[in-house]
Amino acid sequence: MQSPKSPPATPAGSASGVAAPPPAWTPTRRSVALLVMVLGVLTATGPLATDMYLPAFPQITEELGASEAQVGLTLTAMMLGLAVGQLVIGPMSDAFGRRTPLLIGVAVFTVTSVLCVFVPNVTVFIGLRFVQGMAGAAGAVIGRAVVRDLFKGDDAVRFFSRLALVMMLAPLLAPLAGAQLLLVGPWQVSFWVLAVMAAISFVLVLVWLPESLPVQERRPQGPRRLARTVGGLVRQARFMGPVLTLGLSFGMLFTYVSAFSFVSQHEFGASPQTYAWLFAINSLGMMAGTQTNGLLVGRVETLRRLGLGLLLALVSVVTLLVLALTGVATLWVTVGLLALMMFSVGFIFPNSTVTALDGQPVAVAGTASALMGALQFTLGGGVAALAGMTPSGEASLVSMAAVMAGASVLSALAFVWTVRSKVR
Repeated sequence: MQSPKSPPATPAGSASGVAAPPPAWTPTRRSVALLVMVLGVLTATGPLATDMYLPAFPQITEELGASEAQVGLTLTAMMLGLAVGQLVIGPMSDAFGRRTPLLIGVAVFTVTSVLCVFVPNVTVFIGLRFVQGMAGAAGAVIGRAVVRDLFKGDDAVRFFSRLALVMMLAPLLAPLAGAQLLLVGPWQVSFWVLAVMAAISFVLVLVWLPESLPVQERRPQGPRRLARTVGGLVRQARFMGPVLTLGLSFGMLFTYVSAFSFVSQHEFGASPQTYAWLFAINSLGMMAGTQTNGLLVGRVETLRRLGLGLLLALVSVVTLLVLALTGVATLWVTVGLLALMMFSVGFIFPNSTVTALDGQPVAVAGTASALMGALQFTLGGGVAALAGMTPSGEASLVSMAAVMAGASVLSALAFVWTVRSKVR
């Protein structure tokens, strides 16, 4: 990352690794810090909307007269919305620039957050969460595209690591905030908070986010051209390998996110507030992993850092599965292994993201980011749903650990494919 005294940014592919940005943006320490803040708030929207209401799942189940599986579908619906939304918004940002689609997405997210407060039943709730996910996709897909527009290589990894420090405050604080809000009001208060934060995000984008895609780089894409672009990306092992690694690892993570609320409260007798603190401890593990990965940039190559993260994930979730099957897993042993899994994710996410996007032209960065995000959330929602497919219809420690272990193994195999494609 350049300091305030650094020379002007050089073209993409130069030794500095920084892409030539539009004239409106200069990579000073202040501008980079503002960029981290704005993109951090935007990309944190998804985790906030996902995690803040998790401690209230039992309360929502009772109030809406729904089953646990139906309430779990509100989480899956948002993940699917995030996937579909990215496929739409990513190509739009390649055609019209980054700011306009982003502002529209944030505005729609604000409105749907308010509507979620007044849902009459779980069916309407599921539908609104899908729309909310589509709108929330704007922050995730365009945030990655902006970083790709402005940075390359290790500079991009460093930026993603700094960005992740801001992003990880969302899953750290959201369940804690959600649990405390349950002490002062009903579960709907969480969605009022989301609406206010989305409105603040709109102002931040309007005032501080630069347009990172120059007009001459914009590529309007009709259905045929978009299909050719997507087809070309799908045929690239150097793109699909890390994308599958990321998506399957996200499935492992999302299985934990969607199931641990029920597991901790029903199998280990934890209160919603205790669950929130345990979730925070595990989120600290992810923050520590992300920052450790950032410290290793320039010392250990990207694929080696990614391989290390995958190995740690595999060890942690397989160990958890063995302990769950033998019936000797305690709450704190479970939390410790999950924290190690979260630490590994801090390596997997930034390195797989940069590995996938680094070789793509700026003109298709939005589409590539959209395809990556769509597959990530589709795999995440699909894999996590498997944990609830038990005879009782409820996720258990065994089913959660088994799904996480399976996703981790498949993610490691996708990494092997990535390495082989790099060697060829």
